[in-house]
Amino acid sequence: MLEDVEAAAARITGHVRHTPILPLRGGLGLKAESLQPTGSFKIRGAFNTILSLSATQRAAGVVTHSSGNHGQAVAYAAARLGVRAVIVMPDDAPLAKRDGIRHWGAEVVTVAAASAERAARAHEIAAAAGLTLVEPYDSEAVIAATGTIGDEIWAERPDVRRVFVAVGGGGLASGLARALKHRNPAIQVIGVEPELAADAQESKRLGSIVSWPGDRTGRTLADGLRVQQLGNLNWPLIRDHVDSIVTIDEAQILRTIRLIATQAKLVAEPSGAVAVAAALAAGARDGDVAILSGGNLDPGLLAEAMTC
Repeated sequence: MLEDVEAAAARITGHVRHTPILPLRGGLGLKAESLQPTGSFKIRGAFNTILSLSATQRAAGVVTHSSGNHGQAVAYAAARLGVRAVIVMPDDAPLAKRDGIRHWGAEVVTVAAASAERAARAHEIAAAAGLTLVEPYDSEAVIAATGTIGDEIWAERPDVRRVFVAVGGGGLASGLARALKHRNPAIQVIGVEPELAADAQESKRLGSIVSWPGDRTGRTLADGLRVQQLGNLNWPLIRDHVDSIVTIDEAQILRTIRLIATQAKLVAEPSGAVAVAAALAAGARDGDVAILSGGNLDPGLLAEAMTC
């Protein structure tokens, strides 16, 4: 077993849920990370990172940048652990995510939508206020924590053949793929992006990290996948352990949100639905698992999806 994944699993036990794999159609299993306390898988990396800090670092506080789900996870983990948290997020973030962060008592700083601008502002705040930066994806602690999802899938479904996973900055896909390939190299790990934010697919095709401008990635409904490029630590793991990266369109995202709601009785945000959409498009069958990575969806978008 990967030692850092094992250590992460021990560290976050009691703070995160071992989420179920629920049936959808055609034998497809949904790994329902949307059922975590903050509604997404991000809680794993947030707790693993903050629990790894020294007492001095925790006393000073933390800062992060996020489109919403990582921010909620850091805010929640910080509140549970008695740590000050500052969250830098885009000014167009979904209301459900902004409200979730404020609910847990974190300070919110808003900037323009581009992920690079969020990251730059978070680094500035960390340096000026002496806070520790909690990276949203480009971090060994996050990679180890998302590996625990892979180990949970393996424990429950040792016959798993294909796993579909959304790709944004790459924290989820890189940790999950590394852990699954360690268990069984024959498992296919398929990354999924919106067509409108397919920088990782292009990176995979060209063999090096490609960056897309924020106004290009910002076109997709999947706000959690608007990251402009893969993380430097995530890229080699995705290059070596993710078998392929496929894309889906915006109409598929909306249809899949509706399907998940009506058939699985779960709420999926656009970023959380993309892996499920790709699995269904690929002819999901027994042995397939899709990561339902988040469920923080504004009611208006849910209504749109239900009537599309």
